[in-house]
Amino acid sequence: MTEPANNLLAPVKIQVRSLVKTFVTNGNQVEVLKGLDLDIIAGETLAVVGASGVGKSTLLHILGTLERPSSGQMLWDGEEVFSLDDRRLADFRNRKIGFVFQFHHLLPEFNALENVMMPALIARRPPAEARALAEQVLVAVGLKDRLTHRVSTLSGGEQQRVAVARALVMEPEVLLADEPTGNLDPRSGLHLQEMLLSLNREHGLTLIIVTHNLEMAAALDRQITIIDGKAEILRRG
Repeated sequence: MTEPANNLLAPVKIQVRSLVKTFVTNGNQVEVLKGLDLDIIAGETLAVVGASGVGKSTLLHILGTLERPSSGQMLWDGEEVFSLDDRRLADFRNRKIGFVFQFHHLLPEFNALENVMMPALIARRPPAEARALAEQVLVAVGLKDRLTHRVSTLSGGEQQRVAVARALVMEPEVLLADEPTGNLDPRSGLHLQEMLLSLNREHGLTLIIVTHNLEMAAALDRQITIIDGKAEILRRG
């Protein structure tokens, strides 16, 4: 991971222009994102807030290249990523982006270490290297003593830390999180928030977090909300 930069001087990491996303529901077209523009600065922390159903998660999925837009542009470091074919886009995603979701999608029959190794193994890293990377990141998120515990035996907060470790094992440049504290008690949610902000401060990791947690949103550099399919700035860093 790169060292954090002064956000006022840092380059634009992701540039979104005229982004449109349309879904077909019951035979009707529903336009969720309607020409959205957004610049995300390298090393910043950005909260995406707003009412349910306005397109927050859709925006996050497009930023993470899990979905393609109906139209519009998205540049990463000046490169139009949606010009890549599916195979190259999947490789880009695995190298550049980490994901943390409200429902962490861990494999309950495996232990914490095995879950975190998965992305590295999928990227065809040698098993010994994948194990070393997973151990390193699990220690970094405070789970040194839980490496061989099945995730089904861990607390909710510990499981979410495993999910964060899995998202970080490939050393992504950007971490996308969708309601990461939504299923946690207030204390565990605060611990997770502090951990994510520490990763940003220490490693310059760019954080983009969809959240209804107003305290978490207030702790980030900027807040935007999706209104009528477009991004409106609520607070500048």
